[in-house]
Amino acid sequence: MVSRVLIIANGSKQESLLLADEIISYLSSRGIVSFIVSTRSCDEGLSVPMSTDLVITLGGDGTVLYAARAVHDLGIPILPVNLGTFGYITEIAKDEWKDALEHYMYKGDNLSRRLMLRIAVYRKGRRIWSASALNEGVISSSGIAKVISLELSLDSIQLGNFRADGMIIATPTGSTGYSLAAGGPIIDPDMSAVIITPVCPFTLSNRPLVTSGKLVSLRVLPGQRTDLVLTADGQLDFPLEEDDVVTVEKSMSRALLIKSVQRSFTDVIRDKLHWSGGLHA
Repeated sequence: MVSRVLIIANGSKQESLLLADEIISYLSSRGIVSFIVSTRSCDEGLSVPMSTDLVITLGGDGTVLYAARAVHDLGIPILPVNLGTFGYITEIAKDEWKDALEHYMYKGDNLSRRLMLRIAVYRKGRRIWSASALNEGVISSSGIAKVISLELSLDSIQLGNFRADGMIIATPTGSTGYSLAAGGPIIDPDMSAVIITPVCPFTLSNRPLVTSGKLVSLRVLPGQRTDLVLTADGQLDFPLEEDDVVTVEKSMSRALLIKSVQRSFTDVIRDKLHWSGGLHA
């Protein structure tokens, strides 16, 4: 039962505040209490009222990533409403939110459980930074693009040293983001897999890897010719030093995203990637 709703509106989109008023009026007419948070920065802290049953995001994929990091470990579902073109995550259009919400409240079968990542940085054996991510964690040069060197291990088994412009560790949800642009595969978002995608690797044999492994470890090798930075979901960042160890593992909790009742993930990627025609297209 939904009785308390938190609405997160992208404050840089005027349309989001207008739609928020419409949603608040609808919820109020059904005796549902709602709260609204307007945000302009995805690194702001978010205070979630107690006993929140549902979060509605108004914006784009970035707003959903921000909300997912804040509420995934609380088990609160997110209804992502897209105010632009259809997003890979926010597949619910602004004129479809009511149908998706009512379907969830009365049937509850349009819920997608998405893998989250837990990312941590260890320096001299001590954890100094951590974050969650719905899309990916990325290690790259923090300045002018230069090749970086990383030691990669999977479940404590060393896979080798990689020289590349960067390294992406992505979830199935994030497989349609930076990882895809770097040549990684598209993975069904409900799967529990991790994608390791080198960015422009110096060695052509270094290819993307899809694994069910539990722990990915990356050590920043000595002798770097550039400063390095770790980013989570393209919204949080942390500067790295030589010999730092970055660990990425599957979170125990999932991001719960309410799906559109109008289209599937396959519909979205077909339209976004402009797939068409028959066998010879």
